[in-house]
Amino acid sequence: MKLHSLELEGFGPYRERQRVDFDAFDADGLYLITGRTGAGKSSILDGVCFALFGAVPRYEAGDKRLRSDHSGPNDITEVALEFSAAGERWRIVRAPDYERPKQRGEGVTLEKARAELARWDGTGWRGVAAGPRDVGVTLAEVVGLTQAQFLQVILLAQNRFQRFLLARNDERQELLRTLFDSRSYDDLTRRLDERRKSARDALDRGADAVALVRRQAAELIAREGWGGDPVAAAAAADSDLEPADLDASDLEGALARAADRRAAIAQTAVTADAAAVAASDALADARRITDQQTERAAQRRRTAELAAAEPAIEASRTELRRALAAEALREVVEAQARALRAAELARAAAERARGAWGHDDADAPARVEVLTGDLARARDALAGETELAEIDGARESAAARAEAARERIAAIDVRAGEIPAERAILGAGIAAATADADARDARERDVADLQRRLDAARETVTFAAASQRADEDEAAAARALSAATANWSHLLDTRIAGAAGELAERLVDGEPCAVCGATSHPHPAAAPAETATPSQIDAAAAARDAAQAVAQRSSAAASDARAALAAAAARAEGGSVDDLSARLAAAADRAAAATAAVVRRDEGVAARDRLDDTERDLAAERTARATDLADADAVLAGLAARRGALVARVDAARGRHASVSLRVAADEAELAVAAAVVAAVAAQTASDVAAREASERCADALGGSPFADADAVRAAVRDAVQRDRLDARVRGHEASVATVTARRAELEALGLPEEPVDVAAAQEALRVARDAVRSATDALSRHDQAAAALSDLRDRAAAVDEGRAELERTHQIVARLADTLAGRAPNDYRMPLETYVLAAELEEIVTAANVRLDEMSSGRYRLQHTDARASHGAQSGLGLEIVDAFTAVARPAHSLSGGETFLASLALALGLAEVVTARAGGIRLDTLFIDEGFGSLDAETLDLAMRTLDELRSGGRTVGVISHVEAMKEQIPAQLVVEATGRGPSIIRQSD
Repeated sequence: MKLHSLELEGFGPYRERQRVDFDAFDADGLYLITGRTGAGKSSILDGVCFALFGAVPRYEAGDKRLRSDHSGPNDITEVALEFSAAGERWRIVRAPDYERPKQRGEGVTLEKARAELARWDGTGWRGVAAGPRDVGVTLAEVVGLTQAQFLQVILLAQNRFQRFLLARNDERQELLRTLFDSRSYDDLTRRLDERRKSARDALDRGADAVALVRRQAAELIAREGWGGDPVAAAAAADSDLEPADLDASDLEGALARAADRRAAIAQTAVTADAAAVAASDALADARRITDQQTERAAQRRRTAELAAAEPAIEASRTELRRALAAEALREVVEAQARALRAAELARAAAERARGAWGHDDADAPARVEVLTGDLARARDALAGETELAEIDGARESAAARAEAARERIAAIDVRAGEIPAERAILGAGIAAATADADARDARERDVADLQRRLDAARETVTFAAASQRADEDEAAAARALSAATANWSHLLDTRIAGAAGELAERLVDGEPCAVCGATSHPHPAAAPAETATPSQIDAAAAARDAAQAVAQRSSAAASDARAALAAAAARAEGGSVDDLSARLAAAADRAAAATAAVVRRDEGVAARDRLDDTERDLAAERTARATDLADADAVLAGLAARRGALVARVDAARGRHASVSLRVAADEAELAVAAAVVAAVAAQTASDVAAREASERCADALGGSPFADADAVRAAVRDAVQRDRLDARVRGHEASVATVTARRAELEALGLPEEPVDVAAAQEALRVARDAVRSATDALSRHDQAAAALSDLRDRAAAVDEGRAELERTHQIVARLADTLAGRAPNDYRMPLETYVLAAELEEIVTAANVRLDEMSSGRYRLQHTDARASHGAQSGLGLEIVDAFTAVARPAHSLSGGETFLASLALALGLAEVVTARAGGIRLDTLFIDEGFGSLDAETLDLAMRTLDELRSGGRTVGVISHVEAMKEQIPAQLVVEATGRGPSIIRQSD
């Protein structure tokens, strides 16, 4: 990273804009920033830090003191820094919050902090980010260093190296933690400690599980009486069985006694089951005899019913025989009927045809022959008549096309003459709109930027209200926590104060005191007037904890609300809703005007293009229309010649009719009537012959049948469904008679009693037997369930015992590791994991620092990291001491003289810078500032320091040193001189 230039205005002691050109010192590599104390030398470094990180480490109050006290109400405060990083050149402009007079009315308003970051693209600066938040995020990626790292590797401010050398372990750890981001190791230690607590909780839960299983097993054994002899079982059932006395052998003994009990219950169940089987067999015999008696009575009734139905069945047999005989004659009878109906219809049709003809039947065939010949000739002429009509239509169409072509050619000539004037008008409009349209992009960017800031300003109003509510909630929660804590403390104090009185109430002369053991109690404490119970104290503690949780949540919510408000205010960049709304409306009007100009320009260009297309289309169309006109005239001439030849042939063919088609229609109608007469007479003759033949066949068939005529046959005919129904009725009756007769004979042969059998008595006996089986089975089931539960408890007891042992081993391992990483025993060095990691970093820093210190001290001094245990239980592991080569003895860094401390501190700071730079990805540092009290050095030490500074500028690095020491002014010719003017503000003079 390399700094190029810095500009300060209204910042620190600088009212007017001051510029520092760091590039001017590249040739020297070392330059001095000098001036009287208080003139503003360190403010130059403050400006660099503020530009990059938005804060100045010298002021704990942040940037509130950055604005120059010399600035007038309308003066601005601003810092601009140009630098190179990540292979590119950057410019950052930043301003802090400050008050300025209101533009309207009296009073002041707060000018919000702003920031703008730009990158050089070779031709100019291009904006990359705006607003403090977005700029900060982008700069973090570009610079690659945090503010703390920057202050240790580039901007070495006053007292910072000596502070690191002489710091305590915990102070040094805090700085190293910031530089190397080692909090993840502390998080790991904390998570492992939480795991240790979880393992302890799991072990406690395992012990509770063991006790629970044993208690359940003891209760089950006592309830079932499996504890031994009846007397012992009864005693166990009446007393509280201690689960701790129950071991694996007790469970196995109880399970063995349960098995013996089951054998007895099972034998009872077998006996009851045998009795139930016998009762079931007896009931089955009684029911079988009863069923047979019932069936015998039913068969007797069925025999009588079948005999009564016999006459009706005989009638169905007769009907079925006649239907079968009629079925054989049905076809010939129906054929005779059809022939007679056809002959009758043919006679009626012939009569209708003769009526339509109106002539003798004998004339019809000759007339059909004549009309057929005439129609053939007329139809031949009909095609000519159709073609003549088509020619007339084509002539009209061709004439219309010719006229349309002439009219369109005239219209095209008129339109083509108007186009040049229209093209000139469009060109003027396009030129006028183009100037406004070119500004659209810039105006739209203005609208987008103002809209973003307006949205942020509106969010600021909303977040301000939310932040105020969150602050009020936070204050209310704090008050509630204070009240709950006070109540808990009061109850606890009351309990403690009354403890002596409570003990005194339980003292009895001659019995020892629970506190001191004395048997005499001459002065017992008085009973307290007011006391608090443990439950009241616990309830108050719970209320305090709940109030604390609410207070923590309220505090977090208030912090989030304030952060949201600050972020929205940064995005709004100091603008108010009213101001930004007005500016946005004006910008939107300008953008809309530019957009309208773009539309007008584009529409004009499109209209001009369409006009050109129209001109080309008109020329092409005029050529096409001229061709159409020539084609239409040629078609008209050809059609006129063809029409003359067709007229004569068509006139001869239509005769006395108006047209040939009417002649053809009249002849076709007459031909149809004559042909119908001929066909009807022939059909009548044929149908009469068929009727006589069908009647003769029917008479022959009836001669050998049981039917007198065709009507009798038709009366006896039944369809297939009816015949099947009759046949089924007859066959079903005959089958039922045979079945009933056979089954009745079988039942009569059994010799069954006529009186009914008593089934109810057999059912009652079976019920009693089954109740006994059910009772025995239920007892066996309950016993098996209890035995299975005891067996499960035995297995669970073994499992939880084994699991508890595993939990014990896990807890020991986790606890030892957690204690070791947390710096507790068995960690003899009391060095937590994070400290151990930072100690490794510190060793690298010391190694790098000793390269410098060895040369600056002429080989006498060397820094040394020590992890010796600190006294009084203080944290260890990050100690620093000095090894003096003259004595070969290590001693504390505090024992160094002022000059020696400066050299050691400078060496340590440079070593720290090298290590931090390497950890940040090997960033190249081309700029370095050292702001330190060189005035405390003697001439020899100052000479050593100057040689070290001279070496730092190797490789193109530029080193700026802040000092007012005269010897340094003489040795460093390149200088920035800060002078306080007579009016107060300071100015910067640069020499190279």
